[in-house]
Amino acid sequence: MKVLMIVAPNNFRDEELLEPKAAFEKAGMQVVISSKEVSVATGKLGAKIRVDKELSDVSIADYDALVFVGGPGSTIYFDNQTALNLAQEAIKTNKILGAICIAPSILANAGVLKGKQATAFPSEEKNLRAKGAIYTKDAVVRDGNIITASGPAAATRFGEEILKALKDVSSSPC
Repeated sequence: MKVLMIVAPNNFRDEELLEPKAAFEKAGMQVVISSKEVSVATGKLGAKIRVDKELSDVSIADYDALVFVGGPGSTIYFDNQTALNLAQEAIKTNKILGAICIAPSILANAGVLKGKQATAFPSEEKNLRAKGAIYTKDAVVRDGNIITASGPAAATRFGEEILKALKDVSSSPC
């Protein structure tokens, strides 16, 4: 199975990338890192990660899950049409779609959280509600194929929940 993790070129939240990525790799999944216009992305706390694929070159059909990593830099994707289209396409094609911290606003802005339970960093509550999400203050929320998380403290649980969702999908008879 392949997981695409989208990070901001600068100021992604380190643990929101590194903790789920480690869990995915430990489970034997291939992780592909995507970003916008950089070959190396830099986290808020200094982590450096090699970017495997330019965001504009991503085809959602190549992945089983799409994960938007949070952190202050992720606002670059709030109104980025390529990112919004990827979120919409993930839902249309029954992929697992995840977002953590402020990144659930990307999903909200893409229109995929309408009528769905979701969480995010508290600063995003108003936007999620305005876009039709049923906002909860839980650390991690799964509603169907969509998994959202509130921030760095939830990063490990977020990764675990995505792994569970991937296992549910792979064991489905359809």
